[in-house]
Amino acid sequence: MTDTQRNHVDTSGTLDEALERIHLSGPERDGWLSNHAPMAVEALVRRGQAPAAHRWLDNYRPRLEDMPGSVAPVTGRNWQEALGDIDRVADWTAFFERETADRPWRTVLAEWWPRLLPGIAGGATHGVIRVGHSVRTLLAGEETEPRVRELAHALGYWAARHQPLPALERLAPAPDAAAALERVPLIADQDGEMLARLGRLTGFPDWPGQTPEEPEAARTAIEELVRAATHRYATHGHAAPIMLVHSATAPNAVLRTLPALPGALWVPSLHAAWAASATVTAAYGPREAVPVTAPPGAQDPQEVFERAAAHGDDHTIKFTDTALDVGDAAALVAAGRAMELNTPAW
Repeated sequence: MTDTQRNHVDTSGTLDEALERIHLSGPERDGWLSNHAPMAVEALVRRGQAPAAHRWLDNYRPRLEDMPGSVAPVTGRNWQEALGDIDRVADWTAFFERETADRPWRTVLAEWWPRLLPGIAGGATHGVIRVGHSVRTLLAGEETEPRVRELAHALGYWAARHQPLPALERLAPAPDAAAALERVPLIADQDGEMLARLGRLTGFPDWPGQTPEEPEAARTAIEELVRAATHRYATHGHAAPIMLVHSATAPNAVLRTLPALPGALWVPSLHAAWAASATVTAAYGPREAVPVTAPPGAQDPQEVFERAAAHGDDHTIKFTDTALDVGDAAALVAAGRAMELNTPAW
């Protein structure tokens, strides 16, 4: 394991304490903005910034809202009628709390992952991103009650915001992920929230052109996509500095979840990861790139993340976390660009 890839296992109880505080709130605020606290706090703890986690949450907590009230219980028989209904988010959360209490969380995840993948773009991809952070924690350490409950909250939010894409044209193949992102047709009208923009999508390049036959090939392709999207942010993130981070963080959430899934689900996961990244690119990408000059000398990954933590913006923290997963110099430049483009939180 390199220094760039090194992660910290939380033995202090900080993450569990923070999650218990977060679970008093709902998954959204101000009508549609996502609650980023569980994802940002997990990244802070994971990257060695646990002492700052509660202070960050103290500052973020006034933005949050209570969990909405229940409408009617979601069950194994009626779940399809509740899929994509944000008014049922409390019911979905309670459903997954029951499911993960009664069965191993990996079993629940494997059952629901293929059901939720077609709606990966819902909630501006925050459902899958929250799941990815949750699964990373569960795979890395003790399966505590707050961490399993966080997976239930993440799955519940994804189910409530589930939003399939419209039928899309399959465009000419691209040789690699970077070229595929470059060739994504931008929607003509980039106004409105992401939900409104989804209906304006027309088609995506055919990538990867040949569907991988082996799970490991699918993993490699997703890694390539995450790297390409992270690098691209440095030159293209200026168009929508907050939204375009999801072109990298959404497929990275899928990548983080793969080890907990059966191999048969890895190829469908690749296709969903590409759809998520391409959707964000089409909906928010700029017409022109802006050249970026890399700082002189090599950057230390841990120092880069410390700067992101001090910056405090939730999307910047999560994007820098992904940049450290990619781990190369270009990714660290992109993380620095996110700090420049996004407004510090406090």
